[in-house]
Amino acid sequence: MIKIEKVSKTYNGSLKAVDNLSLTVKDGEIVGFIGPNGAGKSSTLKMLTGIIRADEGDIYINEFNVRKDALKAKEKIGYIADSPDMFLRLKGIEFLNLIADIYKVPTNERQERIETFAKRFDLIEVLDKPMQSYSHGMRQKMMVAAALVHNPAVWILDEPLTGLDPKSAYELKNMMREHADAGNSVLFSTHVLEVAEKLCDKVIIINHGKTLFYGTLDELTKKYPDMDLEKIFLEMTKE
Repeated sequence: MIKIEKVSKTYNGSLKAVDNLSLTVKDGEIVGFIGPNGAGKSSTLKMLTGIIRADEGDIYINEFNVRKDALKAKEKIGYIADSPDMFLRLKGIEFLNLIADIYKVPTNERQERIETFAKRFDLIEVLDKPMQSYSHGMRQKMMVAAALVHNPAVWILDEPLTGLDPKSAYELKNMMREHADAGNSVLFSTHVLEVAEKLCDKVIIINHGKTLFYGTLDELTKKYPDMDLEKIFLEMTKE
């Protein structure tokens, strides 16, 4: 479970990126995080993972407070960042084994998971090649595999479909649903409203760090009858 309680984050003493945000993603739920550029989505996800610290409020991953029990909280997280350009001098298999070592994944379990992900994302042929030779989409698929190699209870994904080919995007969406169906929590940001509409149990829409809506899509469309999700989004976030 993911629980955010009245969290705020200000940069440079004046730019309030996240403003008193509260959110709960229950076990078995997929929640889509929607908002225009600069709305505070990435800042929120980075606070969830402990990359940056919240100025106010509390964040919990399962029962662990991200500030007070950082290591235990991070052990539960699989995180896909908004950029796949990291560790590029490593071969794909070296990178996956590095992440598996960090999370102390047993050898037999990691081999099975790496093989499964490599097959689903067509990575078999490039595992022994340096990641700097990969395309953007191939690097993104490697980040997905690395985030899941320790079978995390919580997935946090920042624009995970960016750069993926249709087959890989389809596989990732299936994996997100499988993960939630297994009783785990998924929170992902996206600009692809159609994906949120088809995949999410709930959505949260934010702008300028403030929550505009949090609930099911049925609840949202009842507030805006005769409008599709894109039109609702534009209406809610217009200046």
